Amino acid sequence: MKKRVLSLLVDNTSGVLSRVAGLFSRRGYNIDSLTVGETADPRYSRMTVVVNGDQQILDQITKQLAKLVDVVDIKQLAEGESVTRELVLVKVRVGRENRQDVMSIANIFRAKIIDVGVDSLIIELTGTESKIEAFFKLLGDYEILELARTGMTGLSRGAEDVRYL
Repeated sequence: MKKRVLSLLVDNTSGVLSRVAGLFSRRGYNIDSLTVGETADPRYSRMTVVVNGDQQILDQITKQLAKLVDVVDIKQLAEGESVTRELVLVKVRVGRENRQDVMSIANIFRAKIIDVGVDSLIIELTGTESKIEAFFKLLGDYEILELARTGMTGLSRGAEDVRYL
């Protein structure tokens, strides 16, 4: 199984997300991660879709997406040729005895403490998938009360393949 990260430039109209997600569900494909946001031009949105599968399935997904009327452009965000990030908010149970330890782990990863409660901390971390997994590995001894992940988003490096509309 290979992972493919696709960056889609789509029309910013109602129903686009439903049509893209529907393409996956009709064919029985799973979406690992999906993020959507408006671009600098409000007529368009950028979707970052992360999928897993063998080469044939991944190629089929890309071809099917290209057939959708709302899809203006598709780029594969290859590792090393693109920049990808994910945002994570995590609420960790802490007491007085281990609060400083959790804050030290957060500092190592350049995470921000965005809320401090009597018995918990909320930490904000942005980074690559490997950075986030390493962070969670170090938090393994602490109870995670809640977790929210945005999913991966990214852009290709350089200006060579930028689609100007």
